[in-house]
Amino acid sequence: MTKTATFHDLEGKSVFITGGGAGIGASITDGFMTQGAQVAFVQRSDASGFCDEMEAKHGRRPLFLQCDITDIDRLKSCIAEAAEAHGPITALINNAANDKRHSAEEVDEEFWDWSQAINLKAYFFACQAVMAGMRAAGGGSIINFTSISYMMGNAGYVSYTTANSGINGMTRSLAREFGPDKIRVNALAPGWVLTEKQLDMWATPEALAEHLSRQCLKDHLAPQDIVDAVLFLASETSRMMTGQAMVVDGGVVVTG
Repeated sequence: MTKTATFHDLEGKSVFITGGGAGIGASITDGFMTQGAQVAFVQRSDASGFCDEMEAKHGRRPLFLQCDITDIDRLKSCIAEAAEAHGPITALINNAANDKRHSAEEVDEEFWDWSQAINLKAYFFACQAVMAGMRAAGGGSIINFTSISYMMGNAGYVSYTTANSGINGMTRSLAREFGPDKIRVNALAPGWVLTEKQLDMWATPEALAEHLSRQCLKDHLAPQDIVDAVLFLASETSRMMTGQAMVVDGGVVVTG
């Protein structure tokens, strides 16, 4: 992980990341550890090997807690365990999501509920669970990952894009509600970041070329581009920024 900027206030900060052991989430964990933060993360699959890598690189391990974030009771207990280990969580990154492709016709109630549970419901209850600790600590930063998919009106995963849009509404309302306690809540909307999963499943040469043609900046996004934005939003550098949706996509969509 490249250290493109130093955010001095992140050193020692108690950080909690969902899905922090793979894909973009793993890069975020690495990025915070590079800044000297104390990182805890949850993931459904075993991330022991990744923790070994982080320990070899940074001289300390992130706290890995195995968890399916749709199990809200388990998610809450993991947040409590992380706070006990590292102190009150003052940076929450709701990163875990599942963008499984599907047509509207094939969606049944069970799939819809599962998709909303992982892509929206868990985000809210994680925000709720860290609020008291952030208030006691004198403030904090919550970063909710959304996507440009709903802004583009993309077809092929309507339940996912519905949740993405819902994340933005939730972020704005929580920013208003949590603001008096100096808790900032922002959304981060990445474009098409070329993780291993994306390259394996969907990034055909034709699809990549077509998407790149939409970007103002003609470089594909890498995980580092998202990590830098997350670190900025978590740090006091962005202390007066809340209730916003920050887009990092190379210039595909425009906001405002």
